[in-house]
Amino acid sequence: MTGVQAEVSAALAERLSQLKQQIPAKPKLKTSGRLVRVVGMTLEVVGTFAPLGSRCRVSHPDGQDVIAEVVGFQDERLYLMPVSRTHGLAPNARVTPLEGSVAIGVGEAMLGRVINGHGQPLDDKGVIKTDACISLVGEPINPLNRAPVEQPLDVGIRAINALLTFGRGQRLGLMAGTGVGKSVLLGMMTRYTEAEVVVVGLVGERGREVNDFVRHNLGEEGLKRAVVIVAPADDPPLLRLHAAMLATAVAEYFRDKGRHVLLLMDSLTRFAQAQREIALAIGEPPASKGYPPSVFSRLPQLVERAGNGREHSGSITAIYTVLAEGDDQSDPIVDAARGVLDGHIVLSRAIAESGRYPAIDVEASISRLMIEVASPEQFKQALVVKKWLSLYEQQKDLINLGAYRKGSQPELDLALQKLPEIQQFLSQSIGESFSLEQSIAGLAQLVSTKAS
Repeated sequence: MTGVQAEVSAALAERLSQLKQQIPAKPKLKTSGRLVRVVGMTLEVVGTFAPLGSRCRVSHPDGQDVIAEVVGFQDERLYLMPVSRTHGLAPNARVTPLEGSVAIGVGEAMLGRVINGHGQPLDDKGVIKTDACISLVGEPINPLNRAPVEQPLDVGIRAINALLTFGRGQRLGLMAGTGVGKSVLLGMMTRYTEAEVVVVGLVGERGREVNDFVRHNLGEEGLKRAVVIVAPADDPPLLRLHAAMLATAVAEYFRDKGRHVLLLMDSLTRFAQAQREIALAIGEPPASKGYPPSVFSRLPQLVERAGNGREHSGSITAIYTVLAEGDDQSDPIVDAARGVLDGHIVLSRAIAESGRYPAIDVEASISRLMIEVASPEQFKQALVVKKWLSLYEQQKDLINLGAYRKGSQPELDLALQKLPEIQQFLSQSIGESFSLEQSIAGLAQLVSTKAS
């Protein structure tokens, strides 16, 4: 090596050493943080470092440690949210960061089981044998690499199959108030769908409703090919959030195995409310009717994980129930859900009170991908039925008052004669199932039959 080369090498080595000194050292996990404040469900910790999304163990005086997740930080303080109950925590409790990310075991043995937001069984059927571990946060798929929605999905509900046909990989909202048959409709779809695997996420529901759904709405036959993830209303908000993410992750696991999955989540509203509780607890300001901005960014992050996988893989057809508080269809969560989903089905309280179940308001509902998966003939026939219903609704008050004179509107006269047949077509009892072919044939007969 010449003298000039030696000088250049020495200069480069010195410069490299200077650059390394300028790079901040990676913080190391400390093991002796302490709990300094508890406000509501938020734990404030000093003296330790942990990244967002990681977990810490908070020592408990009686030996039952509390696991909490880092949800925020400010200066030298960490904000933690527990995933278990915090009763009995004392000031200055020791806080120890845990290594590694949160992973949940999954496998074929999960079919027929009921688990909680931690992935632990709730059904007293023993330990679940797992084949792999998955993260609660899925890997995003390039939109251009997703398979298109081209095939219809049979859900066994005649009104949906015929007038609001679903496509494999579609994401829809089930907009409903309380007590209009939402859970019953979900149970029927779970039992009658042609999907190979059904994943049900019960997030924020009452414990009694969870038990009723598993025992009665789902039943033994429906449970055989289903995985039920439960986080009732009395669980901490973070666990309710994780239950929705876990249900999506389990659906992704089976989709990547080439299976066609139906994901039913009840409800997207409870997921949003759990995120609202967390965001407000760490100081995020409310933006729309008490919902902080992070809620509206969380919704598409969850929903976009469903859908078709890459070419020649499986699919996730997702149905998210959205609670319209006070039957208000302009509720911020209802409005936000409509913007990120591929259609919505509205359940009407007025229809439910009239005794017609499922109480689907066909006029207010839409499947944006029906035109892609239904034949042109079926699509035209569905439009005819919707037109008849619309004509009746527009003139219903005059008809009920006796002010409408037959013959003044021939199309309305036809709609009035067809109305009993339409009502019968839209009705379906809990024990009935209509295949996609039966539904389409019934629609064709309904439209083609001449009125007397």
